[in-house]
Amino acid sequence: MKILKRKKVATMMLASLLTISLTACGTGDSSTGSSSGGDNKAKVTLELAISKSSQDSAFIQQDILDEFEKQTNVRVNLQLIPAEQTTTVLQTKLAVDETPDIIQYNLASAVTDLNLERNFEILDDEPWASRIVNKDVLSAGGHIYSFHVSQDTGMQGVVYNKQIFEELGLTIPTTYEQFLAVCEKIKASGITPVFMPYKDAWAANIWPAAAFADFVAKNEPTFFDDLNSNKKKWSDIPEFKTFLEQQYEVYTKGYTNTDVLSDSYDMAVGKFLNKEVAMMFMGDWLIEGVAEQDPSMELGVFPIPSTEDASLGASPLGGQLFIPKKSKHLEEAKQFLDFIASKDVAQQIVDSKGYVSNFNDVTTPELPAYKQDIVDNYITPKKTVLTTDAYMLVDRSELYRLLQDQFAGGLTPEEVLQSWDEKFSQLMQDKGVTGF
Repeated sequence: MKILKRKKVATMMLASLLTISLTACGTGDSSTGSSSGGDNKAKVTLELAISKSSQDSAFIQQDILDEFEKQTNVRVNLQLIPAEQTTTVLQTKLAVDETPDIIQYNLASAVTDLNLERNFEILDDEPWASRIVNKDVLSAGGHIYSFHVSQDTGMQGVVYNKQIFEELGLTIPTTYEQFLAVCEKIKASGITPVFMPYKDAWAANIWPAAAFADFVAKNEPTFFDDLNSNKKKWSDIPEFKTFLEQQYEVYTKGYTNTDVLSDSYDMAVGKFLNKEVAMMFMGDWLIEGVAEQDPSMELGVFPIPSTEDASLGASPLGGQLFIPKKSKHLEEAKQFLDFIASKDVAQQIVDSKGYVSNFNDVTTPELPAYKQDIVDNYITPKKTVLTTDAYMLVDRSELYRLLQDQFAGGLTPEEVLQSWDEKFSQLMQDKGVTGF
């Protein structure tokens, strides 16, 4: 865990180094952004809307916000939105012109949920854009719409406590039957095997998003093309029903928290820190959140064990910043991105978070142990698969709600898929997709 300790030290050093960075910003060096000379300008307050589940975001560290305000006289006010309401609230704000100046969201979801092209600024010509290494992870429709200092994609699977596994003599399961056996041993030790925070509906999709994609990649490689041209439906793949049954069975066998529809994602870090739970169907961003509070805790991630030797799910890059076209302070919003993109600030964020840098003048640090494990065991041997989110052209919120309904006892797996077929078809039709 030495790497994580060094990361924590790097974070603590951030405040002092920010001042150096901003001094560089004022020198006119195009690689470090710009400053507006805050002393000569009335104070502006930027509204930055962000989900409560993203409060560990690198972009809203208080040191960063304070130093940005000190140097530019521009204050950043955070609008924290409950995770389960984020999409609806942002859709409403954009529709009624109560538009935040900056929004943190997921690019793949913004395309479908927030009408990306209509509502957000194209950032192709921003000063930092020429320094980007991988523009694809920030782009849609051939244009840069989002900002991030990293080119990481979130890896989705089963986050697990390595220490608990070691203490109980457990190995990573590679089949569903093995996974149930692992759950049984953990339960017998007095620890809850799996934490399901399905009050946040999106969390119920981690298992199926990876399981569906893994099966399709290996058995039905044309499925998503056929799905998006209305040649096939979700319910056409019998295995999808099996995968939904599996996740539900983990719950009905008593291997989870009791109140799965009342417990939320923001409880997850505490559950792991207190060693109340051993596993969770989630992305590696959870590991980062736990490590920030307890660097000694060793967590890892393995593939959703829906089929034998499944691949690890790779979700589209998440947590980017977007600037709405109707931002009341467009110039200052872009200035905030310039500030974060400055070489020194970006380097410190990349170092403290263990990111893979997306700037050609910012160096990727030595990776934390869990991320190096992912590189060694999954990325290098090509055992990853893009989750279904990467192929969906419409808002997935209704799917999430249907998955919740399964856990409420209201729908069978067959009914979930059939209902989603109907909603998916209508959404595609409303979007004007050919074939619907």
